[in-house]
Amino acid sequence: MSENLSVNVKALHAALDAARTEKGLSWRQLAKEIGVSASTISRMANNLKPDVTAFAAMTTWLRMPAETFYVTSEPASDEEPELVASLVPHLRARRDLTEQDVDYLEEVIAAAARRFRAESGGRSR
Repeated sequence: MSENLSVNVKALHAALDAARTEKGLSWRQLAKEIGVSASTISRMANNLKPDVTAFAAMTTWLRMPAETFYVTSEPASDEEPELVASLVPHLRARRDLTEQDVDYLEEVIAAAARRFRAESGGRSR
């Protein structure tokens, strides 16, 4: 495979921020709960990639597949984080949704986003 995969740091950071906000945690509390240093998360705010171990810990804590944050090239700096990556932590934080509910909603939102991109020709707002 000739694809050059990378991590969409902006989307990962946005997902962590959404989950952190939902749980009422500070960045330091989040880092401690995940098992990474606060400086690792701070560097991500500056679009620096976490190491593999930290990346695995973060995606595990988010209960999201690592593939959610893979991209073939880094997005432009003004590009919005991927929709599903931004919304899933909010869904997972809800106590009234089961894991199956979240998985279903994740699939529906991803399908809707793909259809929108296809119909809009991939153009931005």
